[in-house]
Amino acid sequence: MAASLALCSALPFSHARAETAPSTSQLSGTPTLPSPADIVATLRAQFRVSASDALTIAQAVLTEANRYSMSPVLLLSVMAVESGFDPRAVSALGARGLMQVLPAAHPRAFANVKELDDPAINVRIGSSILRAYLDAEGGDVDAALWRYSGGGKGYAQRVAAHMRRFNAVLGGNAQPVMRVSAGTLR
Repeated sequence: MAASLALCSALPFSHARAETAPSTSQLSGTPTLPSPADIVATLRAQFRVSASDALTIAQAVLTEANRYSMSPVLLLSVMAVESGFDPRAVSALGARGLMQVLPAAHPRAFANVKELDDPAINVRIGSSILRAYLDAEGGDVDAALWRYSGGGKGYAQRVAAHMRRFNAVLGGNAQPVMRVSAGTLR
């Protein structure tokens, strides 16, 4: 099944093979990101996240998206698929938090971590892991998501569907849409 992640917005990936359609914010050279208030409103309306949790998540997403040069919409979409924005989510395999990070799979990332349920810590670690996969896969978002999910079938498509929804809601305040050329999922 050849899958393509069609909509990847916001901060450009340093290694991504991307084609970007021109837009007014690109022509002006000033990329814009979704505002924390817009993210909060979206999380509250679509996922019934409390105002304080939504603000904490929005701040963590924007901080880590900037730190790791990745799309905040991508990070939000991974969280939507992984945990439905439940910071206390725990999978049957022991993956924890918003981004469902698995301590057993990344022991070095968790050396001094005690609070995986803390959104800021969880998003930092999950973003770091996803960034490493993006780099290892030469910017191929589908392949990086395949690795992030542990080889889950249809995972990249579910993330892409959430990205389309987030882009539709945050589109007026987000950087232009990028099309990422992705390889075949393994």
